[in-house]
Amino acid sequence: MDAATRVTELKAARGAAWLIEAFDLFRRRPLAWIGLCSGWLVITFGLILVPFIGGVIANFLQPVFFASFAIAAFRQIAGEPVIMGDLFTGFRRNPRALINLGAVLLMAQILIFILMWALGLPLGPPGEQNFTMADYVEALKGKEWILVVGFVLTVVVKGALWFAPPLIAFHDMSLTQAIRWSVYAAISNLAPMIVYGILLGISMLAGLIPWGLGLFVVIPVMAISTFIGYREVFEAGRTPLSTE
Repeated sequence: MDAATRVTELKAARGAAWLIEAFDLFRRRPLAWIGLCSGWLVITFGLILVPFIGGVIANFLQPVFFASFAIAAFRQIAGEPVIMGDLFTGFRRNPRALINLGAVLLMAQILIFILMWALGLPLGPPGEQNFTMADYVEALKGKEWILVVGFVLTVVVKGALWFAPPLIAFHDMSLTQAIRWSVYAAISNLAPMIVYGILLGISMLAGLIPWGLGLFVVIPVMAISTFIGYREVFEAGRTPLSTE
């Protein structure tokens, strides 16, 4: 590992602070951040609608967009405006490594699904090609634990690689370097990561209550918080590499 890179071990309460500080940045430029996140979601769902290859491309590009969010947050803190063009700044910061990271995440998700299937997750009611959600829920009875296993494994993978996009964007790390450092940082800061994940999950559920309108706040705060957490764990008073 790069001797110049340092990981700060934080107290559990800092996980909550990441969301609080992210909300503070959001409230200063709410329309800009809502615009950025809306653009991200429109592009992502638009790609998913493309037959065969669209969903794969959408997954590959997710780390690129999250690198863009980190760069936009960094620029806002530096006193620069947040603009729609910031959504694509990740494409100028080692995009190959970021896209490869997306491929790794997609492969991990596929392997998790295969494991769930091997454990007995039904793909549908036996012998039925056309079935309703009620039919599937009935077929799933007694096997709900498989969904829990899949959810936990997904959270573990995404948490382990949570720091990788900003590490690639700000430090020009290779894919393997970013993965190693991200996993190490996540393990070293397991307590704040757990607090952050729980509070983010609760915020997402709360955002759904008023017809989903709260997500216009929660999703941008989530996007900004990826930089806040990275900055506190890896920068510790230093300035990230130039985003130019």
